[in-house]
Amino acid sequence: MSSSIVFIHGLWMNGIDMTLLQNRFKKAGYSSSRFRYKSINTTPVDNAHKLAEYINQIESDQIHFVCHSLGGLVLRHCLNLHPLDKPGNIVMLGTPNQTSIAAKTLSSWPGGSLLLGKSVDNGLLGPLPAWSGKQNIGVVAGDLRLGMGLIIPNIPTPSDGTVSVAETRLAGMRDHITLHASHFGLLLSKETFIQAKHFIELTEFFHT
Repeated sequence: MSSSIVFIHGLWMNGIDMTLLQNRFKKAGYSSSRFRYKSINTTPVDNAHKLAEYINQIESDQIHFVCHSLGGLVLRHCLNLHPLDKPGNIVMLGTPNQTSIAAKTLSSWPGGSLLLGKSVDNGLLGPLPAWSGKQNIGVVAGDLRLGMGLIIPNIPTPSDGTVSVAETRLAGMRDHITLHASHFGLLLSKETFIQAKHFIELTEFFHT
């Protein structure tokens, strides 16, 4: 049975930020690709439709997903609007599955709404569809408070500096784990790769 991993980047990114993580999977023998989307100028729902078109072009029997931050919300909308019959597992890295306090605070500051653009529409500020997909979801959170947390003091702790651990939790997820990494650092951490690979293969994280 052939399988493939789709990597989905987060806010303000274009997928290059996931190169190291993707290369680690490649060295482990996995076939993969990146879905690129406009996180500011296009809503998560519109990006979800484009993601569905992208997925339909993949011929693999199994399709797994590794999503960072906003990318996980795009995928949630996608699978809610376009259910996928093919089996596969999902790993979300630092995805704010609850309303993002950082985004809510930033949007209230001068110029903040321009920085966030359409990412808040049915996205970072909700509302979001409940999870009812067939795929197993594993969520990885971080607790190294770096990044936006240095300038936005009201992000609940523990957090990865952008998203609190509590915000990453999703009703219906299969497993959850917290690593000592920042929001962006989740993409660079070798431990993230180890845990993501473990979940994709066994639908659970390696808890010590």
